[in-house]
Amino acid sequence: MSRTRPPGFLPTLGKGGQGGFWRHSAGATVDTYLLKGKAPSLDTTALPTPTLPASGEGAVSSPAGGGGWEGERGDSSCTRISQSPPPPLFQRGEISAKWAITAPPTLFLLVFFLAPALIVVLASFQYPGEFGGLAPLTDPGDGGEHGLTLENYLFFASDWLFAEIFLRSFAVAAASTLICLILAYPVAWMIARGPKKHRNLLVLLVILPFASNFLIRVYAWMIILGPQAAFALAVNGLLGAFGLGPVSLLFSPFAVLVGMVYVHLPFMILPLYTNLEKHDPVLLDAAQDLGANAWQRFWRVTWPLSLPGIFSGSALVFIPVLGMFAIPDILGGTRDMLIGNLIKDQFLGVRDWPFGATLSIVLTLCVLGLAWLAAWAGKARRAHA
Repeated sequence: MSRTRPPGFLPTLGKGGQGGFWRHSAGATVDTYLLKGKAPSLDTTALPTPTLPASGEGAVSSPAGGGGWEGERGDSSCTRISQSPPPPLFQRGEISAKWAITAPPTLFLLVFFLAPALIVVLASFQYPGEFGGLAPLTDPGDGGEHGLTLENYLFFASDWLFAEIFLRSFAVAAASTLICLILAYPVAWMIARGPKKHRNLLVLLVILPFASNFLIRVYAWMIILGPQAAFALAVNGLLGAFGLGPVSLLFSPFAVLVGMVYVHLPFMILPLYTNLEKHDPVLLDAAQDLGANAWQRFWRVTWPLSLPGIFSGSALVFIPVLGMFAIPDILGGTRDMLIGNLIKDQFLGVRDWPFGATLSIVLTLCVLGLAWLAAWAGKARRAHA
């Protein structure tokens, strides 16, 4: 085989004198090219690629498939050593495994969440049935109402009473969330900073009320706040000492607020504890070494780090309180109706399903709007941080 040397390249024998190389004469740290035919095993993928002549004797060109260099002469062509990564193994099997894991929950959400939500949206544009429920979408032939309408949304916007109930519901939800945060933060901090051997027991005590029925716990507050209960007598006795008349604690906004806070307090404690437990105490020690007092260490270190837990706990409290109807029904009075009670009455009492669906859609849009505002505020805060 003829071995015509390309310009600037020197011949070099392989191991044992077998085979040959063209090595560029510019230095020892240049790429190496093998003559086609007898090529010893050599890995030069880590070496830099030299500049090859574009024309003339020994000119090389990149092959159409990529990955090598071929000279113009058939008997003196040279090829650069290259290694292509092997194709991923079991790629099809990995995709199948991912679908096997994600398909069941996705199907569950589509069937039991998205489909009912679409049904409620459609129901909000329908007429109420003659005996309750929903009127048909097509003409039944009896002259009754049918089809789609905006009447429900127009009726909602025509009466200020519904807006007042919405505002009252948001006020109760905000107050409950704030009180839960004030009560839960010290408890979560105490658990997170307590001895590790006691943490599990303290967390168990936080979630212990969930072991009993929800309604039983709410009815227990009827006994505690009753007019002849020790707590009510103590409160009225204290008010009487200041010359104030007795008050009824039961069937009042106070009773509703107490019940809301009692039921949802664990939902604020657990996210805060999970967040506070992960804080590195070294950060507080460093702040103390820099001269920060206890308040400054809390406000400048602990509080900013605990904001994710605060946001999570606030969402877990605010949204359920907004739609709660059992506690106002049991502990509240006639003027303590919230949006959850109104929706429940439309479906189960009046049986005006379209208007109940309308109230549900409006409530959902309000919650989504608040969530968007919270996300926007958090993003703006991080941008200015």
